[in-house]
Amino acid sequence: MDRLSPTAHAAYNDLARSLLDEAVSEIRGTPTRLTRAGRAYWYDSFRIGAEVKQRYIGEDSDEVRERLSRIEALKDGRTERADHRTRLVRLLRAERLLGVDAGTGGLLAAMAKADVFRLGGTVVGTHAFRLYEGELGVRIGFDQTAVTNGVDIASFERLSLALGEAAAPSAGVILSDFAFDPAPSLDGAKTWRWRQAKRDVFVEFLTPSFSEEEGVRPLEALGVSAQALHFLNYLLAEPIHAAAIYRSGVLVQVPRPERYAIHKLIIANRRKGRESLKARKDRMQAEFLIEVLAEDRPDDLRDAYEDAMSRGPKWTGHLEKSLKSSPEAAARLREVSV
Repeated sequence: MDRLSPTAHAAYNDLARSLLDEAVSEIRGTPTRLTRAGRAYWYDSFRIGAEVKQRYIGEDSDEVRERLSRIEALKDGRTERADHRTRLVRLLRAERLLGVDAGTGGLLAAMAKADVFRLGGTVVGTHAFRLYEGELGVRIGFDQTAVTNGVDIASFERLSLALGEAAAPSAGVILSDFAFDPAPSLDGAKTWRWRQAKRDVFVEFLTPSFSEEEGVRPLEALGVSAQALHFLNYLLAEPIHAAAIYRSGVLVQVPRPERYAIHKLIIANRRKGRESLKARKDRMQAEFLIEVLAEDRPDDLRDAYEDAMSRGPKWTGHLEKSLKSSPEAAARLREVSV
């Protein structure tokens, strides 16, 4: 296991904290706690003329409440924090942390500016995996991070409806600005996949399926449609923030690494025939994360594994079959489950 230097790991965490502070410093009015669909959320309530507007801040948590208590101080320090983030990114590049290419970085930055991630969008797939390097403090090798030709963004349909707010501009408009065109689908009115021809890059939007798979559902908050997939609800539970190394940093949202690892084992077993190479990559990513987490965060790994195993025979079947091809990962999971 090749760990980052203590300096690099500290710099990454400092960058992520600064980006989170910056997001709170943009509040214009009064933080307001509201309950929707049984869950508590914070909104920025402010007046424009005679109308009161509400902008979603985030789901209620100790971390969000702590930042809200420091709003005035955070507003005063915006210029200094921007300069600090520039220095941190320069340091992280010197330490050779994985960054994103200019095309992907620009796209993520535009989506962050339009509030796609604030409104529940979560980066999944290899681009999320690459961001675990800073989160976990370990270097990720080329085999696990071979550049993908797509960016996958997922969100819950019910969250998208509950927030009562939409990205501005919508994710679809942002993609059009970056020369992405809607990819043909069976239902031409519901585009969930976009393609940029000059780089042969795709952006796909996904959402959990709780009944039939492969339907297309609306993500109202993001202004796009998404393909519904089984097992995705597990991956998207309690996502975390991450800092993409691009310009002075971009704040995005990714799945928890322990859930990503277990989910990859399930997906690897579901792939068929021509996708065998993708299944091998899925297992490589899962094996890497399980090795790191078994050493550094064994309780988190155990809880994620036991959660998946408790969800019924389909879940256990996929995991058991996949782990037969990953004996070292299976051994690690047995160790943390004792």
